[in-house]
Amino acid sequence: MRVSVIGGGVAGAASAIALRATGAEVTVHEAYADPAGQVGSFLSLAVNGLRGLDSLGCLAEVQAAGFPVALQRMWSSSGKLLGEVPRGRRASDGLHSTTLLRGRLVEVLRAEAVRAGARIETGRRVVPADLDADLVVAADGIWSATRPALDPAAPQVRYAGLYSVSGVSEGVRLTPGTYHFVFGRRGAFLCVPAADGTVWWSAQVPSPEPPDPAEVTQGLLAELYGKEDLPLSLIRAATRVDRPMPMHRLADVPVWHDGRTVLIGDAAHPVGAGQGASMAIEDAVALARCVTDVPGVAGALAEYTRVRRPRVARMTRAASTNRDSKTPGTVQRRVNDLLMPLAFRHVYARSTSWLYR
Repeated sequence: MRVSVIGGGVAGAASAIALRATGAEVTVHEAYADPAGQVGSFLSLAVNGLRGLDSLGCLAEVQAAGFPVALQRMWSSSGKLLGEVPRGRRASDGLHSTTLLRGRLVEVLRAEAVRAGARIETGRRVVPADLDADLVVAADGIWSATRPALDPAAPQVRYAGLYSVSGVSEGVRLTPGTYHFVFGRRGAFLCVPAADGTVWWSAQVPSPEPPDPAEVTQGLLAELYGKEDLPLSLIRAATRVDRPMPMHRLADVPVWHDGRTVLIGDAAHPVGAGQGASMAIEDAVALARCVTDVPGVAGALAEYTRVRRPRVARMTRAASTNRDSKTPGTVQRRVNDLLMPLAFRHVYARSTSWLYR
């Protein structure tokens, strides 16, 4: 089988590894040479994504490119500890989530794809019609050009009312191996101590309009988080502040494939909530299994869609709830401060176990 993959990011590179294991001839077409670009600074892989990497044979390489994070502490805007939960896993799971730079993850996956025998061609944009292949895997991201080509009535990408700003700070000491998530008065804020002693952080700011990069300064962030001690200390200690990145949402995509071409990863279902990369890796593993188990490309893609849609839909709903929780009003924030400790203690494990099984 000849396979062409459009996009060399997480979904595309993971698909190349998985499909090479089926014996397919795989070529990845990536428009850019730089694997990281400006698409986020760091990300976390939960255990479902890590076990996908394990099945692809490259878990150890990815873990070595990042650092483990076992726990997540949730804080109110007043500094009250709302709860401590396992980060990206069930409490009984000895495998811990891994945090790393997105660019490093892509570099590792691309190297593994080449080692497996895939070809990677960079610097040229392609569309399915350009490709002489039995199977075309469209891993071309949330702004996918393949999605409207498959279905002109496909939903449009919309701004989600939030933007994120990532940064790196020095001189602030935090508990190693622990994410800290602050429900701030004017935006959520998460941070994690990195292996090199710095702290990586991300401010997630509600805004009715996409941000003007020139206006989102370190000073503005200090003003927005001026009443939260931990975020403010990190913003003031920042040695690097990245440009603001608008967050987007996409309604359910009705058409995932046409019998030869299939959408995977963010091209089909941008989920966010710290699960984008893990869901893309799951997609790659599931697609390769369907290609192996089901006769004919069209049948394999139909089965892939049947298998993946329910799980992705559930994750998308969870991500929407997660996003809404970051923009509460004053009354809702006070209610959250009262109820969240109970939820984290009695409900969290049961409500997330489906994801990490």
